[in-house]
Amino acid sequence: MKMNKLQRFAEMKEMPNVIQFGYRDVENIGLHPLRGKWKKDFFKNENPIVLELGCGKGEYTVGLAERFSSKNIIGIDVKGARMHRGASISIAKGLSNAAFLRTRIDFINAVFEKGEVDEIWLTFSDPQKEKPRKRLTSPLFLVRYAHLLCPNGIIYLKTDSVLLHEYTLEVIAEEGHQIIECSYDIYGDSKNHDEVLTSIKTAYEKRFLSEGMKITFVSFRLKEGYGAEAKIFPLTEIV
Repeated sequence: MKMNKLQRFAEMKEMPNVIQFGYRDVENIGLHPLRGKWKKDFFKNENPIVLELGCGKGEYTVGLAERFSSKNIIGIDVKGARMHRGASISIAKGLSNAAFLRTRIDFINAVFEKGEVDEIWLTFSDPQKEKPRKRLTSPLFLVRYAHLLCPNGIIYLKTDSVLLHEYTLEVIAEEGHQIIECSYDIYGDSKNHDEVLTSIKTAYEKRFLSEGMKITFVSFRLKEGYGAEAKIFPLTEIV
């Protein structure tokens, strides 16, 4: 029998790999107790932390955790009903290096300490056609990432949206960031891409490919000192 949303929410409260941090938590406690302590207190190791922002059903989070046992992968999304699937699969597969955080991406600086994160994946993010400021590669969000990424931390964007891809390249150029790799068609160009780009497919990606759409990719590093003077607290004033 198919599980409804309320059942999934109830189950998630008991899942050991799921953490929830909502608006009321931000108002009441401010910073999450795991902030700066994810490796020591949650994963019980010193492995690098990788975030998938807007993880949806968690296909990429699960896929990355399966391929990189020496990394701690955290899928983040505000929609818990979707996240339930990835969290359940991770438990069934015994993936102790996979976790799921239900929160708004606006709140990530209250959950992760400065320099605590090594990589950020953005997989098929909403291109926000009418709201550039809300795009997950806008300067507003890049500044937030800068406060939690370690030196030389990497951001990966995989998308079907030409708009989001080109917008991101423009932001990278304007802000002076460093492109590592760029492709307008990871399945059709002649480049030798890392297999992780093509072997893990989200439900969205499978649909886009079936419709003949091209999948683009860009990885980049933020320039040194980026966003150092930017105000990111209190969070309730900037959401």
